[in-house]
Amino acid sequence: MQLPGSDGVDISVSTAALDAGMLMAGTPPPSSAAFSDAGASGEETTDAQVMLRVKAGDQPAFDYLVQKYRRPMVSFMYRMARNPAAAEDLAQEVFLRVYRSRASYEASAKFTTWLYRIATNLAVNHARDTRHERPEVTVSLDEPDDDTGTTLELPDAHLTAEQAMVRRERMLAIRSKVEALPEPQKLAVIMHKYQQMDYKQIAEVLKKSESATKSLLFRAYETLREQLKEFV
Repeated sequence: MQLPGSDGVDISVSTAALDAGMLMAGTPPPSSAAFSDAGASGEETTDAQVMLRVKAGDQPAFDYLVQKYRRPMVSFMYRMARNPAAAEDLAQEVFLRVYRSRASYEASAKFTTWLYRIATNLAVNHARDTRHERPEVTVSLDEPDDDTGTTLELPDAHLTAEQAMVRRERMLAIRSKVEALPEPQKLAVIMHKYQQMDYKQIAEVLKKSESATKSLLFRAYETLREQLKEFV
């Protein structure tokens, strides 16, 4: 993906934060205690407060947010794009946009709501631009099953060959049907099932009422239940 050129973003910060090697490295995020003000309450700093420190020019605070959310963001983008390279590029673009938008950030909602709103807009635009070149939905041998947490390449002593084949078919069917949902339903299901976001937060990301979001998810799950009834 071609990242935007110079537009007022500090080159040293944006380069360091968005370098593919650093962004996708497996180092654990620093403790949020590192960003806590030793106040009377002793409460841990929220992500929104950390982002306000990014707004004030605190580079370690930005590094903390990148490390904390890079894996969930790559996972979210992979479920939208079904392409590992595109998912990594899109995740990097999300954090670039977070950094570029730091001056206008207001802690009026949870940081994750703001983050996923940026990610959702980017994912929808990418899906629209690449809808004629999307790869066929496949099941990766090293991708864990969403229900069992096991991978297909690891034999399960409790499964017969026939059961393993049925499980693989079930995984492929679920992903294929989720992929085929209308875009708003697909986004809602991914955030609800795979990102463990609650109705209120999904509603804020999608800019819908909570009741409309529940209705959207209900329709999506009813569609999936009907289409996947042979596997249920």
